[in-house]
Amino acid sequence: MSGKANKEGEISQKTGRMLMPRNFRYLKLLRLFMIRYISQVVIAAVIMSHLSMAAEEKRDSAQTLPDFIVMGSLRPDNEVIPAQRLDGKALDQLNSHNVADAIRYFSGAQIKDYGGVGGVKTVDIRSMGTNHLGVFYDGIQLGNAQNGQIDLGKFSLDNIEEISLYNGQKSDIFQSAKDFGSAGTIYLRTRQPRFPGKKRFNLNITFRTGSFGLANPSVRFEYKLSDRISASVNAEYTSATGRYKFRYRKIFPDGSVAWDTTAVRKNGDIHSLRLEAGLFGRLDGGRWHAKVYYYDSEKGIPGAIVNNVWKNSQRQWDRNFFAQGSWQKSLSDKFDLMANAKYARDYMRYLNPDTTLMYIDNKFWQDETYLSLAARYEILHDWDVSMAADWQWNALDATLVNFVEPQRHTLLVSAATAWRWNGLKAQGSLLGTFVFDRSRIISGNENLGTRRKRFHEFTPAVFLSWQPFADRQFNLRAFYKKIFRMPTFNDLYYTDIGNADLKPEYVSQYNVGAVYDFFFTRSVFRSFHLSIDGYHNRITDKIIAVPKGTGQYRWMMMNIGKVRIWGIDFTASTEISLPKGITLNGRLNYTFQRAMDYSDPSDNQDAAGTYRGQIAYIPKHSGSAVVGGYWWRFNLNYSFIYVGERWHNSSNIPVNYEQPWYTHDLSVSYTQPIGRTRLRTTLEINNLFNQQYEVILNYPMPGTNFKLILQFDI
Repeated sequence: MSGKANKEGEISQKTGRMLMPRNFRYLKLLRLFMIRYISQVVIAAVIMSHLSMAAEEKRDSAQTLPDFIVMGSLRPDNEVIPAQRLDGKALDQLNSHNVADAIRYFSGAQIKDYGGVGGVKTVDIRSMGTNHLGVFYDGIQLGNAQNGQIDLGKFSLDNIEEISLYNGQKSDIFQSAKDFGSAGTIYLRTRQPRFPGKKRFNLNITFRTGSFGLANPSVRFEYKLSDRISASVNAEYTSATGRYKFRYRKIFPDGSVAWDTTAVRKNGDIHSLRLEAGLFGRLDGGRWHAKVYYYDSEKGIPGAIVNNVWKNSQRQWDRNFFAQGSWQKSLSDKFDLMANAKYARDYMRYLNPDTTLMYIDNKFWQDETYLSLAARYEILHDWDVSMAADWQWNALDATLVNFVEPQRHTLLVSAATAWRWNGLKAQGSLLGTFVFDRSRIISGNENLGTRRKRFHEFTPAVFLSWQPFADRQFNLRAFYKKIFRMPTFNDLYYTDIGNADLKPEYVSQYNVGAVYDFFFTRSVFRSFHLSIDGYHNRITDKIIAVPKGTGQYRWMMMNIGKVRIWGIDFTASTEISLPKGITLNGRLNYTFQRAMDYSDPSDNQDAAGTYRGQIAYIPKHSGSAVVGGYWWRFNLNYSFIYVGERWHNSSNIPVNYEQPWYTHDLSVSYTQPIGRTRLRTTLEINNLFNQQYEVILNYPMPGTNFKLILQFDI
């Protein structure tokens, strides 16, 4: 090992311990600053609130009615396939710290969770794979050209106002071409500043603490610069040891115990800082916003528990930055225009200091530039058309030996139309995708020139909705969509396993369903919602890793996978109003999926064959239930998640069997007004009955854990 100092982290040759990285020192100082002075900030804010209130009472001593503002979520009447949504009180009900935890309550969604506060969390929609899911942050897609996966565990709910999940695509033709380019989409909408009455600023201070050494302060400040422009700044710091006890046992379907032991999860610590700043403006007939985002973290990777190895020493550093903006305006009664732009810079370092395996110290840099222009025109009152054009540039650099430094230019052009007639709504779109890749050709240590690859494809989508009864909110719906995902840079160019000849992975989606909404006027029931969808997805040219040569220690990416998926999603929700100001609400989700591997018909000659086996980690049955109650200043919430039996391999034999798991979570909160300041105290108990389970094989999840949350709103 080199004796030079390493800015990102190093193993000391004298002590054998890891030296503290420079970024970690900054984060530690910031943590001490925020924890030490958080109480003083709160006290100062409360004093400011009382002084402001006293001044206003002196100035407005005359009898006046207080100002108020009416707020609500817009639901466009031309929406063909409604989204699953969590917003407002629905988000408050969930015992969730990050976006991935909240998405668990959507039907058809599966979370891959590697455990702990800092564990990677990715989402799979309807078994199509994580890479087929588009994640949009304030209307612009989050990208990762390296591996195509977005770690939703990085995104806190502190600054999120609404989470929406669409199967197929969003039912709005006035959108960027990117919005048409995924098999499913998740939209994260951050909080928009609102200032009721004469108020000019909002201040929110939150502090979380609890199990696993959690310290999580955050501050959000919003200021009204003028009648048309407002600003928002949000900062959050997270620190946790990630150490939790777990019981590690394996029971085969016949009841025999493979192993049973108790241990402590180690090397799961995290230290992260998130900073966001935004400007929001209104125009005559339009709006605009601009945002800057920065995330910096260092975390341990506890790794899988295999071969009696209970602790791993791998570390990972991430730095993610992006600046983006959006502008939208109605140029006339019939013509609308929208423009989006973004620049992103990501850094990731992975360190494995264990020389008994293989010493690895890899660093990666990603750059992304994105521009989009979309237009909508109203031909007739019930007939709209739109066009959009997007351009995106991605580049990846790394410290890997003989890395080919790939770059990718992507042009997307979409044309869409929406038509409405009585109770019938229809939308159709066609997306053209044009990709140009460039990379170096390396043989040994010699650069032989440049490899250039071109690709283009046109993919259609059709959506239909019919309301047969004008006086009832009952709709039948259906859609078809064909889409694909390009191989990632890792799939194509990762040293020794990448395959530069990979083709895209295609998906054909078929969906039929019904939704019923009923609103009561003379009953304790306020509303009732019921929806059910049946779907079939066909994945071809699926990209999978296969052994390279006769050995099992070298692998290569290949287009040989085929998957066939049949499923049903069911959702029901209701709200009940009882005497004495008591409000109850509930939400129930259920998903059935039969996702089978059709890759190799010859692989069905024995019980260990994979042909027509349920694909890895996809349960046949899964669901969730959320029940909440409100009375006076109290709020009580209960949530339950169930994931049925699974296999960690398409070979559905007993040795690959994974037991069902479920968790019960409970929270109670109390809100105390203090002048114009509101203090909300919440106590959460997660995994109430100490269920011992794994989402991913050999990655045990935490048992019962607690969280205390103090939240000040001024």
